This record gives sequence, C-alpha cells and structure tokens, in this order.
Amino acid sequence: MGETHKVFVGIDWGQESHQVSVSDTKGDLLGERSVPHRGDALGELSDWLLTFADGDVSSIAVALEVPRGPIVDTLLERGYHVFAINPKQLDRFRDRYSVAGAKDDRRDARVLGSAVRTDPKAFRALTIDDPLTIQLREYSRHDVELGEDFQRAANRLRDLLVRTWPEVLKLSPAADEPWLWGLLALSASPDEMRTIRPARIRQLLREYRIRRLTVEDVLAVVRSPTVRLAPGVREGVRVRINDLIAQLQILHAQRRQAERLLATTLEAMTARPTDIHREHHDAAILQSLPGVGIRIAATMLAEAAQPLRDRDYHALRTLGGCAPVTKRSGKSHMVCMRTACQRRLRSAFYWWAERSVREEDRSRAHYRRLRQRGHNHARALRSVSDRLLAMLIAMLKAGTLYDADRRALVAAPA
Repeated sequence: MGETHKVFVGIDWGQESHQVSVSDTKGDLLGERSVPHRGDALGELSDWLLTFADGDVSSIAVALEVPRGPIVDTLLERGYHVFAINPKQLDRFRDRYSVAGAKDDRRDARVLGSAVRTDPKAFRALTIDDPLTIQLREYSRHDVELGEDFQRAANRLRDLLVRTWPEVLKLSPAADEPWLWGLLALSASPDEMRTIRPARIRQLLREYRIRRLTVEDVLAVVRSPTVRLAPGVREGVRVRINDLIAQLQILHAQRRQAERLLATTLEAMTARPTDIHREHHDAAILQSLPGVGIRIAATMLAEAAQPLRDRDYHALRTLGGCAPVTKRSGKSHMVCMRTACQRRLRSAFYWWAERSVREEDRSRAHYRRLRQRGHNHARALRSVSDRLLAMLIAMLKAGTLYDADRRALVAAPA
C-alpha cells in the first residue's frame, strides 16, 4: 500500500459533520477540514481530496472506523481506495500519541490517516457489494429487528397473563401464537370467557389449523378457576392486553412479509447466471446444506459477503465467533470464546449448528463426541458450526451442492 498510495486520509465519522485529515507519505499534515453530512458537501470533499493527488484517485487511501454509510458509498463510487478499522484497534493506535487517553475528532482523524500509512495490514479494504446483496442485508436486518420487537411484545403479553390469567398460558406458554391472540380477542376476561360457546372455539381452532388441542381442552382451561385480583385491575389490564394483541398481529404480518422478501431475493440471487467455471451460485450451494433455512442463508450471504466471495475459511470463522482466542503468557495458557465478532452472524451459526445436529447424522455424531469430552452445549455447537463452515468453503471452491453420500462414495474402495 505504501508504494501505491501517496496521500493518506483519515475521516472521523460523525452524525452532523465529519472531521477530515490529509497527510503525505512522510506523515506531514497537508490539510484538514470539517465536512457537513450533506450530499453536496460530500461531493465537494471528493473534489478537495483530488487536489492533493493531482487528480489521481488511485493514489489516495482513505481510512474510517465505520465501514458503511453515504460517505463510504460516495468515495467508493468515485474510485477511492477506502479502508476500515475496528474501533478497538484505533484506540490502540491513539495511545501512540497520548497515553493520557486524550480524545477528540481532529486527533482521531489524524490517527486514522497515520495508521493507514504505517500499518496498512490492520485495515480492511472496502468494496461496493452487489445490489442484491445490499438489498438482502437490509431485508435481513429488518427481519431481525421485527423479530426482536415481536418477542418483546409477546413477553409483555405473557407477563400480563401471568399476573391476571396464568391458567391460559397452558395453551401457549410463550403467548406468541396467533390463535391464542384470537382467543383473547374474543374476551380477555375469564368471567366472560366461561360463557363462550363450544362452536366458537371449534371455529377458532379450525381457522388457525390447531390440531394439538381439542375444544374440550380449551374449555377446560378457560373455565377453570383463576387468580383473584383487586377491583379494577382486570379491567385496566384488559386494555393493555388488547393493544398488545393488535401490535403482535401487525408485527407477525410484517415479519411474514419480511420472510417473503428474503425468499424472493435469495431466489433472484440463485437464478442469476454464474461464470463459465461455476455450475452453481453461492446461494444455491449454501441453501443445499442441512439446517440452512431462509433466514440463516440470508444472514450469512449478507453479513459475510466478502469472506464467502474470497472463500476465506479463517476470516469467516473469526467473523462469526467460531474461532477461539488463545491467551498464552509464560506457563499460563488459556483458550477463550471469541466475543469480538459479528453478532448476527454468530446467531446464524448457532442456529445452523443446532438444526444441523437434528437433521444430519455426522453433525449429530460430532456433537455427541464433543459432549462426551466434557464440552457444554454452546461450546459443542460452535465446534459443529466450525466443521460446517469448513465443509461450506470446500463446496464453494468445488462449486458443488451438498451430497450426504459424497464422503461415503469417496471413501469406498475402487
């Protein structure tokens, strides 16, 4: 990097303005300014940076902490070489200039510019992702946010039912099923529910296709004695329950729509033609693996686009938290779980491993061996996901779909 770049730019990102520092190959300051977070100002920033490189955009290296946003997109579209660094690493670089812990925007911008000049290997080059990948990332994150909001509202509803009508939770312990909301919408009061007709319950169960419960089971629960409350409590809580049911119904519909968007985008990615050396698209290969559903595939393709594109197994396992952290000093030796990772990707790896243990014999056998060696559930699942990632990278390099009998065929004698 030092041989190709002659101008080094550090940008301390802010919500209202960005502090920019420009230096040369010797580290001497060439200029600095504060750039407002506006479209015209970001365009002027690009033109201003070119004046330091005689119009040669390829000789400029730009360093930031935040690897996304309008400023990154603007610079990448105009051909700048943009690099990102983890904020924890930047904090260590900052200690070079002040061990007292001083910090301000101008200092951070200068530290970024200096670090990308002296320690380029600590930075990650940024690229513009495929439009479908960008859409998938936004859809996936929106789906996760909807899921969190849904779970939060369901927990609040459950807490209210524990307080006022705990018996009804025998029908749905998590209070997150649409048919239970339909039942509570009929009447959130136990006294009124006791008068409901069996035909109405039968219609409700048929409407939501509930087969694990009969009309008699539901009536036995809703007509059983419940807790006694002070006058006015049940009436006040009923309003809150009705509002939560309305919120849950909206969130449930929105999440189903988000899942359809994920599925449609994955189908569009799979249907795209590949190059002449590849028979299958990465999305098709990933979805062929056992345990990989729509949400897991979308999260992996969106949050780990670069490692998957580079077929980088070590970067993928590190980014998702599967790679452990070794701490060794003298006679002390400790292996710890990696906490500095992409949280969404770690969650996807966890659920992928758990589903794979249920669906694939080899993953199940591997999990049992780890448990017999004393590993707890989470530790064993991380090892299972690590094995699955190695399999995925091998399949991506070979361009083949998952075949449960492939290993047995390869191992069989000729």
